Amino acid sequence: MPMLPEIVEAAREVQLPLLAVLLLLGAVAKTARGAADTGLAVLVPERLRRPSTVGTGLVEAALAVGLLALGGLLGEVVRMLTAVVFAVSVVVLVLVRRRDPEAGCGCFGGLSRTPVGWRALTRAGLLSAAALATLGLEPAGWQAAASAGPLHAGVLGAELLLLVLLSPELRDVAARPFHREPCELREVSLRRTTRVLRRSEVWRINASVMTGTEPEDVWRQGCWRLLRYDGMRHGRRVDVVYAVRLGGRRDAAVRAVLVDRGSGAVVASFGAVTRTTLPGAPHKLPHPRRAARQDAGRYDADRAARTLRAARAHPAGGSPEPRDLDGRGPDGREPTPAG
Repeated sequence: MPMLPEIVEAAREVQLPLLAVLLLLGAVAKTARGAADTGLAVLVPERLRRPSTVGTGLVEAALAVGLLALGGLLGEVVRMLTAVVFAVSVVVLVLVRRRDPEAGCGCFGGLSRTPVGWRALTRAGLLSAAALATLGLEPAGWQAAASAGPLHAGVLGAELLLLVLLSPELRDVAARPFHREPCELREVSLRRTTRVLRRSEVWRINASVMTGTEPEDVWRQGCWRLLRYDGMRHGRRVDVVYAVRLGGRRDAAVRAVLVDRGSGAVVASFGAVTRTTLPGAPHKLPHPRRAARQDAGRYDADRAARTLRAARAHPAGGSPEPRDLDGRGPDGREPTPAG
């Protein structure tokens, strides 16, 4: 049976790899999207929120590498800095709680959205004490992990259980699949919607029609976000209106209609077949490539019909040059004034 000094020594050695893993997880989570409105970010101006969150993540990543790789004097410096970082985080969390009682601690980025409570404060304090306990150890973190035995595994298991009890993030992650917000209430950033739109085939098909890459209007209708762009189709001004389902898959969640600016008529529809449809839209829209071919075919057919009508109205010898709706000739040039 292990003696108390052996258990204490094993507990000290376990802290090095454990702290390194926790710091790495926190660093990755802080550099992800959606982490710039929790924790330290609440205390700084809005323009500095993203840089401060990413900067904190980079510091944590550097400390994690130092805990694993360094020993001796440099290792002692890194361990002391780690203890200071966790101690400062306790103070920061107290300030965040006073500034915004509904803000999360941001310890693991966007996952830490539960309001700061005693569990987050206790966890940060215990991790600071754990970093202090590693001072004076000879092996680096990777050496302690490589030489771990059954005693180390038992101590690590007990500490992980304590961390689980002090981590509201795990409870929130486990509850998300069973308590998903309805899509009508789900918060989805405009940047994410734009990213989904620009990756879709519907966007690529209509890129040549649009005269700009920034939307003129953006609004939301239930589970859909709609974006209107200016466009030019066959010489006529059109509105290119995209509908992106919030939280949907790429092409299956993107639709588009081209609306003639003058008459207000829908001249083309694009989109993939989906189970959920935009209110008022057909249940099945053609695939974007097929819709583009159909649109081009309709335009060619209309143009041929107008040319035939003009030829019948003006017999040979007096027929004017056939022109399109916008007054352009078959070669696409503007008419030349007489005289």
